[in-house]
Amino acid sequence: MNEVRGVISRNKGAPVELTMILVPDPGPDEALIRVQACGVCHTDLHYREGAINDDFPFLLGHEAAGVVEKIGDGVDNVAPGDFVIIAWRAPCSECRSCRRGRPWYCFASRNAKQQMTLEDGTPLSPALGIGAFADLTLVDAQQAVKVDAKAPPEVAGLIGCGVMAGLGAAMYTGGVSRGDTVAVFGCGGVGDAAILGSRLAGARKIVAVDIDANKLEWAKGFGATDVVDASRTDPVEAIKAMTDGFGVDVAIEAVGRPETMLQAFYARDLAGTLVQVGVPDPTMTVELPVLEFFGRGGALKPSWYGDCLPSRDFPMLVDLFLQGRLELDRFVSEKIGIDGVEDAFAKMHRGEVLRSVVLL
Repeated sequence: MNEVRGVISRNKGAPVELTMILVPDPGPDEALIRVQACGVCHTDLHYREGAINDDFPFLLGHEAAGVVEKIGDGVDNVAPGDFVIIAWRAPCSECRSCRRGRPWYCFASRNAKQQMTLEDGTPLSPALGIGAFADLTLVDAQQAVKVDAKAPPEVAGLIGCGVMAGLGAAMYTGGVSRGDTVAVFGCGGVGDAAILGSRLAGARKIVAVDIDANKLEWAKGFGATDVVDASRTDPVEAIKAMTDGFGVDVAIEAVGRPETMLQAFYARDLAGTLVQVGVPDPTMTVELPVLEFFGRGGALKPSWYGDCLPSRDFPMLVDLFLQGRLELDRFVSEKIGIDGVEDAFAKMHRGEVLRSVVLL
């Protein structure tokens, strides 16, 4: 058993706490990871606010990179000393989706079987099956994806959630291809990654939509060709005006709110695709006229982790970064200590940062 520091959310809406936790040594098929960096993602704030579920206390943090400390019996994909990104989905190879050759939709994603706990033995619920605001975390070994150790941990870790979710929403779920027009609603970390992915895929026009002028400036740096301040103008009409009155081929909703999802729905061209990647809360609903749903054609597609395959995509994205072809370091707004998570949440809420990254 390993006694280490960890950031927990004990009660709904309460400030997070830095406390000592207990992390078991790895059992069969498990890996113990010494965390080097972990991004402060909006999903962690959702956990703290009880917007995911109510399985408190949570061990927060899930957007992480580090080094394999120990492995359990039967592990052959990583070894102690390997530099890894932690994935919050690890295909099981056995469920009906994996057996059909679609592991990116795995319905039984793997997690560590043993529990991390508080010092008094209270079980912790690790955020997205990871819990990486901690010196050490225990995961299923398949969640640990070996990548080139030349990548800085603060950059590599972001691939584990926000960057992959946004890039994948554009490139995989949305199928953005050369010459397409794209609109991205919400220009935080995931939205900017979707802009970056759209640029990488060859989109000719990428419209960034937000209500924050600073975020729209950031979006330009990631490849947005046009911006719309939705606090000043109707984004649907603005997008149509930029696309000869038609709308875009792919509209990506990266906010997680019904009103922006409806805007994205109506900003599509006929037969266009709506990708929903923003995380909603469980109370939200959307109402659509069925005739509009039927008559506009196309596709409405929720994006599960950008429909990615971590073992394929994480090393590829790291290689592209090291080649200078993917400016992932643009996402890192600040580097903080493990005691700075609550303050980072406040900065995120105020729109002052794309990503605060905890260095351990």
